[in-house]
Amino acid sequence: MAVIDDEPRKKLATHEIGQDIALLSVGELIERIAVLRGEISRLEAELKAKDTTKSAAEALFRR
Repeated sequence: MAVIDDEPRKKLATHEIGQDIALLSVGELIERIAVLRGEISRLEAELKAKDTTKSAAEALFRR
């Protein structure tokens, strides 16, 4: 009897912090660096947005 899985499968992580990278090819390492740089940019953008919101709130309550 086959089981039908209606839930979408989670995409496997491209990189996991701390994982063994010794067996990765040069191409795989370059790809992971690009993914991580993109994630860093995304995190920095969110940090900037939160800082802007915090600054606006602080200015509002200083009045």
